[in-house]
Amino acid sequence: MSKPVVAIVGRPNVGKSTLFNVLAGEMISIVKDTPGVTRDRIYADVSWLDKEFTMIDTGGIEPESKDIILSQMREQAQIAIDTADVIIFITDVRQGLVDADSKVADMLRRSGKPVVLAVNKVDSFEKFMPDVYEFYNLGIGDPVPVSAASRLGLGDLLDEVIAYFPEGIGEAEEDERPRIAIVGKPNVGKSSIINKLLGENRVIVSNVAGTTRDAIDTEIVHNKKEYVFIDTAGLRRKNKIKEELERYSIIRTVTAVERADVVLMVIDAVEGITEQDAKIAGIAHERGKGIIIVVNKWDAIEKNDKTTREYEGKIRQVLSYLPYAEIMYVSAKTGQRLPKLYDMIDMVIENQTLRISTGVLNEIMTEAVAMQQPPSDKGKRLKLYYITQVSVKPPTFIIFVNDKALMHFSYTRYLENKIREAFGFRGTSLRFIIRERKEKDQ
Repeated sequence: MSKPVVAIVGRPNVGKSTLFNVLAGEMISIVKDTPGVTRDRIYADVSWLDKEFTMIDTGGIEPESKDIILSQMREQAQIAIDTADVIIFITDVRQGLVDADSKVADMLRRSGKPVVLAVNKVDSFEKFMPDVYEFYNLGIGDPVPVSAASRLGLGDLLDEVIAYFPEGIGEAEEDERPRIAIVGKPNVGKSSIINKLLGENRVIVSNVAGTTRDAIDTEIVHNKKEYVFIDTAGLRRKNKIKEELERYSIIRTVTAVERADVVLMVIDAVEGITEQDAKIAGIAHERGKGIIIVVNKWDAIEKNDKTTREYEGKIRQVLSYLPYAEIMYVSAKTGQRLPKLYDMIDMVIENQTLRISTGVLNEIMTEAVAMQQPPSDKGKRLKLYYITQVSVKPPTFIIFVNDKALMHFSYTRYLENKIREAFGFRGTSLRFIIRERKEKDQ
């Protein structure tokens, strides 16, 4: 299931973040009246008329700026443009058409991607329509008048956007081959791992961080079974220059993870697990993917009988929200344990697609409730009526209860642990949806 990607681009301070937040339905981007506040590309899942897509908010583009922050933002925006299926180019009716808009329009034209031109801050169609027509001069299609702040014209804008989605995108793919995304910071050995598995130098490997420019699909056959590996450009380390300018090349990772069944989160054994690794792994966790933590360069570590256990302890501590993730210690340089990756990938995919019958699930739940009474509040006790599995990838369960407010996350976690004790589900997250059912519905 690959969702289309829609990037919102434009000069600083034309209202990109406001539009993004309104469409995403929550305040995600920082909105201030200072040009250049949105430094990071930020993403959200949006749906419109049964079409789902991933939307990216980009830092403003200053086409000619020598300022280091703005040039970094231009690079970020370029990545978003390269990755996007459709681009929303946002301009400002109150500032009118400025030279920088024409330069951004040229950049977008060169991309060859479909562009929807939005003219923002049109709070009154009557008053501002004559000014909107000026934007026809960009030669990039019909301007769509909107006001992100007043939520005007957004339906028309989204209609235009989804009209450009390729046929069949966002629907289940026929391709049944396992898809594996390799993610992690630069220089941890992602490309080297693929090269070793492939037996040839297909992916550029260099000591310059960020040499893998775009996600590359590599097909590998192992034991007569085909696998598709998606290699992502490394997420860059926080830059020391001026307020940690460039945070993360997150969009490449998001789109690669979106297309994958299993995510290999590669960590440098010498450097150890970092906070940035935790953020990258969080993307895979949020999207319910199978996760294998691959500790590369294991050959470079001096070991004793406690090394592996201590190392795993550190990983589990930093990735405390991923207790289910599998961990493997490998060396791309020597090839140590790499062939075992396939067995691990197969096992995780099997767990991602495991279905448990409703009868068995309810037996586990009844036993769990008998062992640990559900919580109560002000004399009212939580009652659990029924549990059933509704989907896979990740395995998703609905629990019917008398009062959602009483279903504390710790009790959900307790039930999850009981299900895992019975069925393992190693390497995959589990999702729980809590639904309320009144007593009389029973």
